[in-house]
Amino acid sequence: MDNRQNDRRSLLMIVASMLIFGTIGLFRRYIPVSSAFLAFFRGLLGGMILLAFTRLKGNRNGEKLPRKTIFLLILSGVIIGINWMLLFEAYNHTTVATATLCYYMQPTIVMLLSPMLFREKLTVRKSICALIAVIGMVLVSGVTEGGNRPEGHLQGVFLGLGAAVCYATVIILNKKISGMDPYRKTTVQLLSAGAVMIPYMLLTGGIGTGEFSATTAILLLVTGIVHTGLAYVLYFGSMDGLKAQSIAMLSYIDPVTALLLSALILREPLSTAGLAGAVMIIGSAIAAEWRKE
Repeated sequence: MDNRQNDRRSLLMIVASMLIFGTIGLFRRYIPVSSAFLAFFRGLLGGMILLAFTRLKGNRNGEKLPRKTIFLLILSGVIIGINWMLLFEAYNHTTVATATLCYYMQPTIVMLLSPMLFREKLTVRKSICALIAVIGMVLVSGVTEGGNRPEGHLQGVFLGLGAAVCYATVIILNKKISGMDPYRKTTVQLLSAGAVMIPYMLLTGGIGTGEFSATTAILLLVTGIVHTGLAYVLYFGSMDGLKAQSIAMLSYIDPVTALLLSALILREPLSTAGLAGAVMIIGSAIAAEWRKE
């Protein structure tokens, strides 16, 4: 009975975290600050919340980390910051649905690189799934629809794909960081993600926040507290009660939520070809990860 209760609690936690992640594109639409500033604020506040959470849990693991681990943590955090900035910019140039689908090419990128980096076998099924995902990406990009694309759409597609490459790089680097508390690891990464935006903003003049209002401040706080701090606490808190495959499958609640919000609230169009591409990208990723347990 206790195990079933734990599984139910873990299920609710991961579903809640994915629903929260899936709304970040919607919030980005209404936050009139630069993408670099938003990434900085999200990393800083989210990292501080996770740090406070680990203290409240009584986790004061002061074990000294090897230099290589510290380097990998900071490097992956820097890439997370760049990843966020590219994704937030993608939202500015194309629809939330398109940017999110481009971002979720990440599993396919990792899958294709795994044979070279981890000597993992690329099976026939995974190869077919990768091909389907690439075809789906072509359909989502709109290149098959001639000149009916809105201005800046392709730029948004490439920014979303750039974010996907960064996300895939972080996944790969995380495979090299083992045996570390996930909250502690993510705290360092989030703070590094925020910190890397500081020199970028100073060099590009991207600190300006435009019309900063009380509404903007509230939305920024929601993005840092809810979309980052709370979402990561829920996500990592669900790990012990769920199988790895269940976690992988449930992670696709995020892009599906983004697609629905894009259509229902923002009224952003998704063509028939784009919808078919969305099904192909998400479906192929799920099929590639599906296995009998």
